[in-house]
Amino acid sequence: MDNKTYNVLFICTGNSARSIMAESLLRKLGDGHFRAFSAGSFPKGQVHPLTLETLASHGYDTAGLSSKSWSVFTGDDAPKMDFVFTVCDKAAGEACPVWPGQPVTAHWGFADPAAAEGDDETRRAAFNRALLEISHRLRLFLSLPLNKLDRMSLQTQLQQLASAPANTKD
Repeated sequence: MDNKTYNVLFICTGNSARSIMAESLLRKLGDGHFRAFSAGSFPKGQVHPLTLETLASHGYDTAGLSSKSWSVFTGDDAPKMDFVFTVCDKAAGEACPVWPGQPVTAHWGFADPAAAEGDDETRRAAFNRALLEISHRLRLFLSLPLNKLDRMSLQTQLQQLASAPANTKD
C-alpha cells in the first residue's frame, strides 16, 4: 500500500446501521490508510442502539459515530472523497449530490438489520450478520492494489466486489 490516506464515504438512507458499521470497521481495518465517514440521504438522527452494541461487542470503536446528512460532505470545506459507497438499495436509487473531487463510486447493497423482526436474539443475529458481511467486503476492498489501478480498472473492481459472495465466517 502507498502512503496516501484515502477518504471514504459510506451512504445509506437512514445512516443508523450499515453505513455506521462500515465507517467504524474501515477506521480499524484501514490501519491509518483510510479516513472513513458515513452519512444518510434522510438520516434518522441517531445511531441504532443495536449498531453500537454490535460494534462494541466485536471490539470496534463507537466514539464519535453519529447519524448525519450527506449534505455535510458536499460543501467547499468538506473533505475530498476518494471513494463513495452506497450500502443500501434505496440510497443507490436516489439522486446523489455531486461529490467534490469526482470520487470512485460503487453500490454495495446489504440487507438492513434494523428492519429485522422478531425477538432480541433474531434482531441481534441480523446486526451480527450485517457486520460480518460488511467486514468481508471491506477486507476484499483493502486487498486491492489501489495505487496500481487506473480509475477505470478500479471502478470495475469495486463493482465486482458488490457481487462477491457474502462470507460470514470472518
